[in-house]
Amino acid sequence: MIGRLNHVAIAVSDIDAATAVYRDTLGAAVSGKQDQPDHGVTTVFINLPNTKIELLEPLGEGSPIAKFLEKNPSGGIHHVCYEVDDIIAARDQLVKNGARVLGDGEPKIGAHGKPVLFLHPKDFLGTLTELEEA
Repeated sequence: MIGRLNHVAIAVSDIDAATAVYRDTLGAAVSGKQDQPDHGVTTVFINLPNTKIELLEPLGEGSPIAKFLEKNPSGGIHHVCYEVDDIIAARDQLVKNGARVLGDGEPKIGAHGKPVLFLHPKDFLGTLTELEEA
């Protein structure tokens, strides 16, 4: 069911400073900032040869990233994202096996314009897990 690692997301309080670290210090190719109001975040993607890093900055009130940063003021890894061929089939199989899907259980459109779901970290070794349809 699980496919390739799509990205690792890092929560940051200053996306411009974080982008500069990847672009200027590490020499990585970075995307522009993109607001994702449905998810309460602003994103920047760091493009690597084998995957991506997603920088997440809070956007608006009630952002889940703001809550994460309250507990982790320096930022840190927020989630990992894996690709699946069919997000509905993957969701149904995971739920059948006892995994919990966050939110209303229905996919939302993510930063790449594809359907995504988040899985409860307590079901995945303490790691918030995102699935994105390939």
